[in-house]
Amino acid sequence: MPTTRLARALATVAGLTGLMVVAGCERPTGCSGEYCGTLVIASGGEPDILLPPVSEFAITRDVTDQLFLKLADLGLSGNTIGDEDFQPQLAERWEWDAPTTLVFHLDPRARWQDGHAVTSADVAFTYDAYTDSLVNSSARSTLRHIAAVTTRDSLTVVFRFRQRYPEMFYDAVYQMRILPAHLLREVPRNQWRSAAFGRAPVGDGPYRFVAWKAGESIELAADSTFFLGRPHLRRVIWRFTPDQFVAVTQLIAGDADAVEVLVTPDNVQRARADTELATYPYKGSQYGYVGFNLAAPGDTTKPHPLFGDRDLRRALVMATDRERLLRNVLGEFAKVPPGPLSQLWWIWDPEIRELPYDSGQAARLLTRTGWTDSDGDGIRDKDGRPLAFRLLLPTTSAIRRQYARLLQEQFRIAGVDVQLDEVDFSLYNERARAGRFDALLNTWNTDATPSSGFPQTWTPAGFGRSNYGHYDNPDVDRLVDRAVASAANRDQARRAWRAAVETLNRDAPGIFLYATSNVAAIHKRVVDVTIRPDSWLALLRTWRIPADRLTDRDRVER
Repeated sequence: MPTTRLARALATVAGLTGLMVVAGCERPTGCSGEYCGTLVIASGGEPDILLPPVSEFAITRDVTDQLFLKLADLGLSGNTIGDEDFQPQLAERWEWDAPTTLVFHLDPRARWQDGHAVTSADVAFTYDAYTDSLVNSSARSTLRHIAAVTTRDSLTVVFRFRQRYPEMFYDAVYQMRILPAHLLREVPRNQWRSAAFGRAPVGDGPYRFVAWKAGESIELAADSTFFLGRPHLRRVIWRFTPDQFVAVTQLIAGDADAVEVLVTPDNVQRARADTELATYPYKGSQYGYVGFNLAAPGDTTKPHPLFGDRDLRRALVMATDRERLLRNVLGEFAKVPPGPLSQLWWIWDPEIRELPYDSGQAARLLTRTGWTDSDGDGIRDKDGRPLAFRLLLPTTSAIRRQYARLLQEQFRIAGVDVQLDEVDFSLYNERARAGRFDALLNTWNTDATPSSGFPQTWTPAGFGRSNYGHYDNPDVDRLVDRAVASAANRDQARRAWRAAVETLNRDAPGIFLYATSNVAAIHKRVVDVTIRPDSWLALLRTWRIPADRLTDRDRVER
């Protein structure tokens, strides 16, 4: 290790030393050649469960995409229209029997890692699970246009759609990671969130599950018999860290090989300053926002006592200087979004109309609706009630914690008292799903297309799962349906999407704060790195560490 790297390693906080992945008692092996190497990924988050339909965490997707295959996957073009740019996975081929009938033929070589063959019954079972209200998958709304999934024989499965539209194929393949029916059929679906399978899954992908040490790491091992080609990396380990700063510290110290989403300027600069690291910028799929709960906490039949008022929500949006917040926290590595949009989406348009930052207009609107400071304490009140609410956020996100404190200051200037509810990540998600909050500071990782990502969070289709604030506007729903139906005609679809977003912006269901630009940092000993913006580890099995760059960590066995 060069002197400068040694100095940085010695400066690493003492708590990191206990997180070393490779124990000293492990024995070196003859591992070499094209199929070797251990990739350690430092992550600021940990999956809740490794069962794709019941988790919406990005880190869960990263891990389970190595364990479970789709019928076909998105190509590097990112094109979601038609089927010509999709790459076969479980399905070796497909054809359209009719305008609304899609037939997949499974690859007979595909096997579950317990030896069972992957069959059409697994595909039909998976569709039934993803659309079951007991499972309540976040992808359920995106599958609403599929009428049925049936089997012809053990290797042939038929998708029937309710109508023809441009992204039919995308909907059929992108959301569902095919599941083993023989292992999950007898598990009650209302218990899937705590199923033992989700802590030790059996998949059909390029990697096998090895171990999960709660709060520490997850380890996968390459499946040398994988029918689409043996992965080059022999082991992949996710190491969980308290936050991204610690993750980058581990990367610089040489204790990790890769970190995703270095969105803060300080972290990017630290990574770029290290000559042994390569950085990979790509369009971000994440946006952050304050979401208002339009329903009373714990009772969705009643409006929220504050945020049921559209004028109050609009005033809070106009009282927020989003550009200033962005400069203070994220700098050049994010943009203020013109609505609930990620930079990845082709519908991104800075000309979309939204409520402006105008503190004077916000103050006048609050006064006009009866919120004044009657007792001179600096906080507006109405009918003896102060204008106060609680903002829910997770302790694990340094970015959101920074934003929360700056928002607290801006709202106080407007005469609004905001108290922060900072809770651990699992409790945050539990309360978000249950609607037990006034407002939350959330981030959302979008799908590759707005046609599926937008309805999940901003239409009734997402109630009880991802539309945490229970936003509902039939005009928005109608415009979204028009945009989805017009997806092949980009100009026509863009007009419909713009109208949908502008209608939502007028309702002010949230304050859309930032849309990130992503930068991954990866040790230069890892080569053939290709990053797909919608899922940075989608092509992980093609990454490799050449034999002359292997270290002792790469040559160990459990």
